[in-house]
Amino acid sequence: MTDPGLEVLGHLLEASHDLAPDDLVAAARQAGKALGGEDVAIYLADYEQVMLVPLPDGTDRTPLVIDTTLAGRAFTAIAVQEADAESGRRLWLPLLDGAERLGVLGLTLPSVDDALRARCSWLATLLAELLMTKGQYTDSYFLARRRQPMSLAAEMQWQLLPPLTFVSPQVVIAGLLEPAYEVAGDAFDYALNGDTAHLAVIDPVGHDLTASVLAAVTVGSYRHSRRAGLGLADTYAVADQDIATQFGGERFVTGQLAQLDCATGRLQWLNAGHPLPLLVRGAKVVDTLACQPFPPLGLGIGEPEIATAALEPGDRVLFYTDGVTEGRSLDGEPFGEARLADLLVRETLAGQPAAETMRRLAHAILAHQGRTPRDDATMVFLEWPGPPP
Repeated sequence: MTDPGLEVLGHLLEASHDLAPDDLVAAARQAGKALGGEDVAIYLADYEQVMLVPLPDGTDRTPLVIDTTLAGRAFTAIAVQEADAESGRRLWLPLLDGAERLGVLGLTLPSVDDALRARCSWLATLLAELLMTKGQYTDSYFLARRRQPMSLAAEMQWQLLPPLTFVSPQVVIAGLLEPAYEVAGDAFDYALNGDTAHLAVIDPVGHDLTASVLAAVTVGSYRHSRRAGLGLADTYAVADQDIATQFGGERFVTGQLAQLDCATGRLQWLNAGHPLPLLVRGAKVVDTLACQPFPPLGLGIGEPEIATAALEPGDRVLFYTDGVTEGRSLDGEPFGEARLADLLVRETLAGQPAAETMRRLAHAILAHQGRTPRDDATMVFLEWPGPPP
């Protein structure tokens, strides 16, 4: 006997090849109806990850607050949530591209058992993948996520970034940058190649369109060197030269480059003018990872020192730019490293996944400043689960 859930997914997959991006919600409704569901809706997280915004479907739907709704709980906890509804049970399922949280799928069913709940989860997984692929051919999904105008510099930065979250048995990486609609310069990048996780966090000087161009050159140089198999010191040297050549020594970029051997936990990194990373071990910030500071990229001064640390299973390392700790409240008080470390420990003790930890830290930083930050604030979390079994 054919599984009805597999039939639903099969029909949606077959239809997806020539499915117009704006018809995805209608296709989701049809698939949900085949499972016995009604009131099917797709919500995407806005750029600040404060609201879940509905994709237009001809229904009068309002955005949902992530921190105060059951749909938001599905997003933050990355778990199916359900509650009684007028015509049965309302399910909220996270939409995940790998571990990247895109939003949630909502639908109402007359009744729910484990088998039907699993089929709905399969549907949410397929819809998330279709959101990613169809999103390459439309602006609709990007526009739905925007709740205020976005600067050109910010537009460029968001297109430069990799997915905000990556999870595997070897390593977990999560990043976030603010202010979402005005960011102009800060960026990060990463890749997992075999057993080596590569990571870069950069902060170009300035907060303008030129800073975004500078970020694009820096990230492009970093990726080019990484894909050529260069080590950290050579990657730094090439980026240093590329920036100096392109900008004539008038612009520079602070940053940190790191490599983690996922088989052993050996972390190597270099520091070009950034605050030192924080090491979280056993739900405590046990140290800053010391590294001889080195001049920023683009100034052409000497060779950087490569620092090394032996991570233990479960260790988390937080890399961040100076806009995180130097951001000031309305009365002039800086956010500070101590406050950052305290919040980091709290979220770790609460058992929050890396992506949710980043979201909550970013919101705390914005709340402290009480206004649009004057500088970009970027954080990247690196977690090592431990050696392979």
